[in-house]
Amino acid sequence: APGSQVSEAQIRARLSIIRPYTRWVRSFSCTDGHEQTPRIAHELGMKTLVGAWLGTDREINAREINGAIAVARAGHADIVAVGNEVLLREDLSEDELLGYIRHVKQALPGVAVGYVDAYFLFEKHPRITEACDVVFTNCYPFWEGCPREQALDYMQQMYRRTVAAAAGKRVIISETGWPDKGSAF
Repeated sequence: APGSQVSEAQIRARLSIIRPYTRWVRSFSCTDGHEQTPRIAHELGMKTLVGAWLGTDREINAREINGAIAVARAGHADIVAVGNEVLLREDLSEDELLGYIRHVKQALPGVAVGYVDAYFLFEKHPRITEACDVVFTNCYPFWEGCPREQALDYMQQMYRRTVAAAAGKRVIISETGWPDKGSAF
């Protein structure tokens, strides 16, 4: 549950299960033991997208940002994601998010830094898109009322819109989902 401590043994056990099936691991947080995930993933030969979970609590945000910076400085972050859907949830303003992104980029020269949100928010917030080295888009056809039979075409449209907004920057689909199956595809 959120706020629970995750042990190194738990992380190792879970990563060992998925290791044969993936080359990358995404973590969403750098607190409560989750800051160990990138190191362990690297030890197991996987690359890492290290996330700093941001919300409305400035103290927690500071711990997350400091944790992500520490993980990256230790050499365990291939890419850092500063926040996940904070604009969609309206947890932070665009200016606050920009401040966090700029702070992390300044602290981690040479490490790619991005932000994760719904595809249409990169169109609405070009300053965020511009500040990112990598754009991570979440595409959820179901939540936008798209019938399952049209989900692939709809998702391709979401991706193309993000690519256009990213103006030449790398775009990665970060999440997809269908509530009854775990994935739309």
